[in-house]
Amino acid sequence: MKSIIKHRNLSKGALLLVVAITLQSCFVARDYVRPDLEIETKALYRTENLPTDSVSIADLSWKDLFTDQYLEQYIEEGLQNNMDIRIAIQQMMAAEAYAKQGKAGYLPTLSVGPNYTHQEYSENSQFGSIFSGGLDTYDITANLSWEADIWGKIRSNKRASQAGYLQSVAGHQAVKTQLISSIANTYYNLLALDAQLEVTKQTIATRESSVETIKALKDAGQVTQVAVDQNIAQYNSARALQVDIETAIFKTENTLSILLGKAPQEFERSRLDTQSIDQEIKLGVPATLLRNRPDVMAAEYALIKDFELTNVANSSFYPSLTLTASGGLQSLELDKLLNANSLFATVVGGLTQPLLNQRKLKTQKEVALANQESSLLNFKKTLLVAGSEVSNALFSFEAETKKFEFRKNEVEALRKAESNSEELLKNGYANYLDLLTARQSALSAELNLITNKLSQLSTTVELYRALGGGWQ
Repeated sequence: MKSIIKHRNLSKGALLLVVAITLQSCFVARDYVRPDLEIETKALYRTENLPTDSVSIADLSWKDLFTDQYLEQYIEEGLQNNMDIRIAIQQMMAAEAYAKQGKAGYLPTLSVGPNYTHQEYSENSQFGSIFSGGLDTYDITANLSWEADIWGKIRSNKRASQAGYLQSVAGHQAVKTQLISSIANTYYNLLALDAQLEVTKQTIATRESSVETIKALKDAGQVTQVAVDQNIAQYNSARALQVDIETAIFKTENTLSILLGKAPQEFERSRLDTQSIDQEIKLGVPATLLRNRPDVMAAEYALIKDFELTNVANSSFYPSLTLTASGGLQSLELDKLLNANSLFATVVGGLTQPLLNQRKLKTQKEVALANQESSLLNFKKTLLVAGSEVSNALFSFEAETKKFEFRKNEVEALRKAESNSEELLKNGYANYLDLLTARQSALSAELNLITNKLSQLSTTVELYRALGGGWQ
């Protein structure tokens, strides 16, 4: 008789298991499909020369883009020591742990442990009269529970956790791209300040000599004391400019120190006139931003995550099939606990359909749909911002390239004007105001030329970052 009952129980358990496995094909959850972004990517770069090649400068490693040995060294240090990078890595590790948990959703839960129970009964009750008012029970019990993924809820939870992990990876890549850009721009800014300091020091030396010359001209009666005072004022203006540039260098070095995760210090570096980025500027088609821009990728992974959580919310409206089992050893006497007669086992299969739950499931679905729509809008916005950044960087790069020749010609013309004015003044054919104006204009033009060279380098770096370069 006992064998027949056991056989029936096993048959029922096997039937429930077969039903659970069969029903797993009846998924409520849908598969994610990337939304149509044709409108968002059309004319995204706002340029007449629309790229047709999918190859982009962003596909280059930063080691191939930057050739300055000092800059390469500082970028390596920054990627190892920068605090934002290290924070992003920790966030990525936390997301990875959740992803591993999501993968384990298909597995059953199992717990085991010894228990001691004392029950005190009323002496007038049915059990109290039998057990003299009290009952001690000893057991070692194992409990197992498994939920069949009938509607794809567990699968969607797994995919959501994986998307969350990939979002954190893309976030780390975005921090890396921004860090490389910041280090490069700060380094180039230092080189530009060095070049401006060098020009300023040369100007100071020239103006110091000019003060002596103008004093001699005054003694000769060719100019007045006003001319001497104006020259002295220009000399001191250049000295003040030197102090400003040295202060800017000091602060910029401190900024670079923070980016490298180091204490404030001086840094070895090259010269601005040796810097060049020789790689051909290739944009790639706008759709390449979907695979190159880490922030765009992170926004899409956020959309995937919320899409899968919407699947979970939908699945919660359907019945869940759960199999539970417990077994072990149980005895009223401790010394008989490990006896074969103390063995017990229980198997329960249940199908639960939610009916009334204080509107929690409906609220969960509405919130999930709202979050999914918000993530979709944020994804499209991130793509538009990325395209705008590429467009701005491209236009600025082309503008700075055009301006450079004009700036060079301006400097050459004003240097000649300064030299000629000084010569004419010595020979009495010009007044000191012409010389002062020519000197000030020449200095401004030289500083502007340096700024223009810096802008060329900076816009190239910005274009590289805007296209999603740096993290590969």
